[in-house]
Amino acid sequence: MSRPVVVQVAGLAREYRHGKFPVTALNGVDLTVSKGEVVGIVGPSGSGKTTLLNLIGGLDRPTRGSVAVDGVDLGRLDDGGLADYRLRKVGFIFQFYNLIPALTALENVELPMSLAGVPKLERAERARALLKTVGLEGRSGHTPEELSGGEQQRVAVARALSNDPSVILGDEPTGDLDSKSAEALMGLIASLRDARQATFILVTHDPIVVARCDRSYSVRDGKIIRQIAKGEGDKLADNQRSMMDGLY
Repeated sequence: MSRPVVVQVAGLAREYRHGKFPVTALNGVDLTVSKGEVVGIVGPSGSGKTTLLNLIGGLDRPTRGSVAVDGVDLGRLDDGGLADYRLRKVGFIFQFYNLIPALTALENVELPMSLAGVPKLERAERARALLKTVGLEGRSGHTPEELSGGEQQRVAVARALSNDPSVILGDEPTGDLDSKSAEALMGLIASLRDARQATFILVTHDPIVVARCDRSYSVRDGKIIRQIAKGEGDKLADNQRSMMDGLY
């Protein structure tokens, strides 16, 4: 039985102006992501992968083409509609966590629910449950500076899940983590996919991430140039582990 499509990208293009000259960041990208998939986007700096993430996340608007999430064409939404979409339909995970330093882990997870108007008792209960899901129920009262990098990123994952989004977008989610923490984070993402049918799109340079994605695509010059074979990611991740082992 086929799974429902969550993200449908068709003919997506984004152009910018650099002085008098046009710059093409994306040039005709097609991508379909189904519920409960973890999809990786790989490419060098300037290839267009972050632009693609921003367009799916409703942070930018395309020059041409379309993005639909849960069947809703983002191009038909006004600015207020996009803001509501970002709050309720998308979860974001960033390389440097982007937690609020003055808030506890629990309060950071509660924040998107507060913005969405979830009652105080309900959001506190849901935030505690999410912290338990990511293995941090004992750290709910700690501020970000009292947590390790891996723990902060787990809080960020819990926060991304807080409004039960249709898709979670990760921009280099392991970029500030050591390989052990990166492996643990990807294990968590895989468990969320399996247990909750959570859907992830992850921009990455990390072979550990590529190895754990259901499928990954290589992006260059604003286009998806090929799908990365599953074995390629596994081999790259094994090579990275061997290199790290050799340093100690």
